[in-house]
Amino acid sequence: MTHKHNNPFKKDINEDEKQAEELKETEETSENTAKESEDIQNDELEKLQVKYDELNSQYIRLAADFDNYRKRQEQERESLYKLGTENTLKKLLEVLDNFERGEKALENVEDCAKCKESFALVHKQVVDALTKLGLETIDAEGQTFDPNFHEAVMQTPTSEHPEHTIITELQKGYKLGDKVLRPTLVNVAMAEN
Repeated sequence: MTHKHNNPFKKDINEDEKQAEELKETEETSENTAKESEDIQNDELEKLQVKYDELNSQYIRLAADFDNYRKRQEQERESLYKLGTENTLKKLLEVLDNFERGEKALENVEDCAKCKESFALVHKQVVDALTKLGLETIDAEGQTFDPNFHEAVMQTPTSEHPEHTIITELQKGYKLGDKVLRPTLVNVAMAEN
């Protein structure tokens, strides 16, 4: 009788070989997966680099455009300022000419009425020139005190005027459009105690 001996170690060897093959296949699969993953990462990295380069280029162009815009605005502002100053000075040169003519004309004049007339004429011309440039006088006397347009330098207790009414204008105030150039200095009525 022949005995078939089952070798218990042979079974382990076969299983070990199987496990080794499976391990080898797993390693190959892992390598392939890693390589595919690396390829995908490289593709994504290239796409991101292209996108970055594109955005960076756009940023550089926008920065240059903005810098050019800022320079143009600055030049335009300076040009407008010079033009405004030039127009203002041209209008005031006429007034200066009249002051000089009046000074020469009054050298030998002893008539006070003639002096007053000349002075009033030049004053009117100054006011007209400034009005054409947009200067406006701020109304004060008889108005209700408004701290946006008036500066109270005095308060007088009185029963003749309602409280917070401007009694007298001490120095004229002026505005250009909505901007106050100088508030009117005023005396304001307050209630008597």
